Amino acid sequence: MKRTQPLWILVILCIVGVMLAGCGAKEPAWDTFNGALNEKDFPVPKEASSPDRTTTNVAMDYVRYSLPGLKEKKGVPDPYLEAIKAWGWEEQEQNANDSDDSGSSRVFQKEGLIVHLTVHDDYFIVMIPKEKKVTTKSLKNR
Repeated sequence: MKRTQPLWILVILCIVGVMLAGCGAKEPAWDTFNGALNEKDFPVPKEASSPDRTTTNVAMDYVRYSLPGLKEKKGVPDPYLEAIKAWGWEEQEQNANDSDDSGSSRVFQKEGLIVHLTVHDDYFIVMIPKEKKVTTKSLKNR
């Protein structure tokens, strides 16, 4: 009887090990999208989570989304780029002064709206420039 006890312990450890390996980090699926919190017409992978909407920046309205599996060095994944284009967004040319060769930062435009997308390790940021509202007074009405 005492010889079967170590065998059962070994079997249980193997099962637990296989279960833990199956629950490890997985690649994001790029098949279902929702609208971004700050621009409903810009796609965001459904499995991306955003704990809060950040609006403290005076120049940009931006939201940070957590998505394990993203790598800054790899840039914006091709399936995500295809979805963005399928939603009607066109990528804008980067300035020659930009030193970002990895493609981790992109700018998209649709119907006069501009969205900046930046990919980092395990998260990405969707940024939208805030409109500068300028009130002008006529000098003739004094």
